[in-house]
Amino acid sequence: MRDVSIIGIGQTPVAEHWEKSLKELAGERVDALYVVNMLSGALNGQEHLGALISDWVGLRGVEAVKIEAACGSGAAALRLGYVAVAGELADFVVVAGVEKMTDNPGDQVTAALAMASDADFEAQNGLSFVALNALLMRRYMHEFGVRHRDFAPFSVNAHKNAVGNPHALFPHAVTADDFCAAKMIADPVNLLDSSPVCDGAAAVVLCPTELARSFATRPVRIRASAAATDTIALHDRRDPLTLEAAALSAGKAYSQARVTPRDIDVFELHDAFTIMSVLSLEACGFAERGRGVHLGSQGDIAIGGRIPITTMGGLKARGHPVGATGIYQVIEVALQLRDQAGANQVRDARLGMAQNIGGSGATVVTTILEVAQ
Repeated sequence: MRDVSIIGIGQTPVAEHWEKSLKELAGERVDALYVVNMLSGALNGQEHLGALISDWVGLRGVEAVKIEAACGSGAAALRLGYVAVAGELADFVVVAGVEKMTDNPGDQVTAALAMASDADFEAQNGLSFVALNALLMRRYMHEFGVRHRDFAPFSVNAHKNAVGNPHALFPHAVTADDFCAAKMIADPVNLLDSSPVCDGAAAVVLCPTELARSFATRPVRIRASAAATDTIALHDRRDPLTLEAAALSAGKAYSQARVTPRDIDVFELHDAFTIMSVLSLEACGFAERGRGVHLGSQGDIAIGGRIPITTMGGLKARGHPVGATGIYQVIEVALQLRDQAGANQVRDARLGMAQNIGGSGATVVTTILEVAQ
């Protein structure tokens, strides 16, 4: 297999792009083979995105398909692009994520997102993803004697970092008091626990590392790529507070890269809800079970901390255009490794990790990146 590097990145600001259609939003940055999306059929009345976008950007005739793995779609497609280049099936692959959510009423978006849960036993009984995460958060609080306020540092950190990101939807600082006073959505999950509905598009260009320096001065090598799955339904899991797929994919990635959690300088995790931040940190070996929440209060997750997370605002404050999120995460790690993160730069960042989660932990893809030598 060949080494694979990222030689190009692009992202639109995450926003409410009411003035643009799905294909216009994607076409700003895409020169694509793999188009990443979760909800185009349900929300935009459009499937067959591979052919649609390739035609729109003037690539009629190329191989082009849509990849879907719920909120984990972005990293899942990146992994397929990585496999294609590593396996010598292609020399240049563009992986582009796009999601157009804000043209639709909130209840329609909620119902569409719920299609990533178990339709028979979760969605049919009215369990939205906010509700599912509320169950996880309530159980975590009960098991480990944690207060809701203890999750505040994760939201505060994300919003603080979003201030320095020109592509963030919510570049506004919040306080712990703001967090505690926020509108309740599904007790104990409130508005500042939750990532927003939004629109966005992001893309990366992949090629063999041996060719990368011909196209980029600081290409970013994909040192490891690993995926794993768990049950879709929470009630089928051995322990709902253990993200087994996250632990499995991270473990595979560490093994491929020959590193440990201590070697990771920056971690873009999937903070769709604050409870997922905590569970991800525990699953990936940055904290013991029941101790992940304390990484926030101890300052470990800050840009100058032991394991900086959500360095450009994360899903919470940069925004969560679901199909594109995994690509935004990888771009943000690449910016850190290339020393291009501006005010949000993690000092001496050499090894970065991104983890993209589909559903409530059913699909998890972990990517470890470094600057190509």
